[in-house]
Amino acid sequence: MAWWGWLIVAVVLSGAEAIGGEFVLLMLGGGAVVTTVFALGVGSLWLQLLVFAIVSLILVFGLRPQLKRHFIRPAQIRSGVDALIGSPATVISTVDASGGQVKIGGEVWSAVGLENERPLPPGTPVTVVEVRGATAVVMWGP
Repeated sequence: MAWWGWLIVAVVLSGAEAIGGEFVLLMLGGGAVVTTVFALGVGSLWLQLLVFAIVSLILVFGLRPQLKRHFIRPAQIRSGVDALIGSPATVISTVDASGGQVKIGGEVWSAVGLENERPLPPGTPVTVVEVRGATAVVMWGP
């Protein structure tokens, strides 16, 4: 296989990586790029295949795990009171900077409004922005 054949293989494998996203095809494409450079000086096909196999294995088992750790992170699952942040709520009793009550997902919570915000009358839709102990900090608006 001529050097241009390895270059075509490298481009096709690297382009196909966009479909999979697991970095395997990209590592094989990297092996093909190294083999392209190697093929410019060596015409023996079996040596080219050997270089492709060795470099590809090194990239797949050496570089791929580091790339996956860096780019693919598990979704952060919010639980407990952290899951309440950003939740919609409804004011039950007037909420101001000193206190009040809101209903969040069917539960009644004590609540305070943000500082320098006007008092929120009952029935006002609010959003939870923080939880301090057992008190929700809310702001006006859904």
